[in-house]
Amino acid sequence: MKQLVLEDGTVFVGEGFGSDRETVGEVVFNTGMTGYQEVISDPSYCGQLVTFTYPLVGNYGINRDDFETVNPAILGVIVREHCEYPSNFRNEETLDAFLKAKKIPGISGIDTRKLTKIIREHGTMKAMVTSTERSVEEVLQIMEDTPLSKDQVKQVSTVKPYVVPGRGHRIVLMDFGMKHGILREFTKRNCHVTVVPYHTSAEEIERLRPDGIMLSNGPGDPKDVPEAIQTIRQLMNKLPIFGICLGHQLIALADGADTSKMKFGHRGANQPVKDLQTGRTYMTSQNHGYSVDQESLRSTNLELTQVSLNDQSVEGLKHERYPVFSVQYHPESSPGPEDTAHLFDEFLRRIDNQERTTKEESACLSVQI
Repeated sequence: MKQLVLEDGTVFVGEGFGSDRETVGEVVFNTGMTGYQEVISDPSYCGQLVTFTYPLVGNYGINRDDFETVNPAILGVIVREHCEYPSNFRNEETLDAFLKAKKIPGISGIDTRKLTKIIREHGTMKAMVTSTERSVEEVLQIMEDTPLSKDQVKQVSTVKPYVVPGRGHRIVLMDFGMKHGILREFTKRNCHVTVVPYHTSAEEIERLRPDGIMLSNGPGDPKDVPEAIQTIRQLMNKLPIFGICLGHQLIALADGADTSKMKFGHRGANQPVKDLQTGRTYMTSQNHGYSVDQESLRSTNLELTQVSLNDQSVEGLKHERYPVFSVQYHPESSPGPEDTAHLFDEFLRRIDNQERTTKEESACLSVQI
């Protein structure tokens, strides 16, 4: 038997599966009905214990195609029921076996509806998955002595640059905890992608001669990566930039806006977002606990382009002068709806427009000389 203890003293007792490792992290919830493999392997969940609100998880097993990273950074999986005997033509192993192999603890058989209500009412909080042999007082003391990590991006970013070759546009992808779905979208479009660590300087990026810069998703507080904010600030007036999730927040900070922690965040595959320019509504996949403060945009060169229809939070931005834009959600889906995959095409169009403008300016300068 295992127990999940929240920092407010609430205790849930259930059956253990996966690894027997004890762990302390931030407990959050995801509302997706499918896509548990992508969620578990999403680097943006680094440092978190994820509660799945859908009651049955693991029913189609684990396959080789749906991973978003090789080594998951999630700290724990919390479910109402986990399936021991999955049935799907792509199934290769059970959820239990996968979690054991990756040393990720799981707990099932608890009231995930009640847990989700607690998080919605009181906000995300620290929690611990442990055996029932420990007393609640002992567990609370361990949690008090264990601070939540502040270097999640460092934990999940690539250590060294690497290339995914292609013959098309040359993209530098700053890895803050990149999902493989982003790479898949660029390889579909035959782009030449150079993935670089989160702390890569503007000078190092410019030496790679990119046509555009992609800022990936990632975990944690965007203010915990000030070196990335400085790099983005130096590059905003030089190259087209597209930011997703954490990348979106970093663009906002780089231009003088502010971000803040949400009560319980957006985590799921059915988040409605309205485009203020077209009036269209998109269903989006999201995973974030911080958001851009809308009022803080007044003192910047950033224009609000999209908002959440659930709580009116900032979902899209674009720069008024430079070819820089961003979204808070995941246009590569993985998992989720594919309503906004066209944003990758929009990014490449902005690169084409920038190159055309540069050539025209060079031609005019030559004529003048």
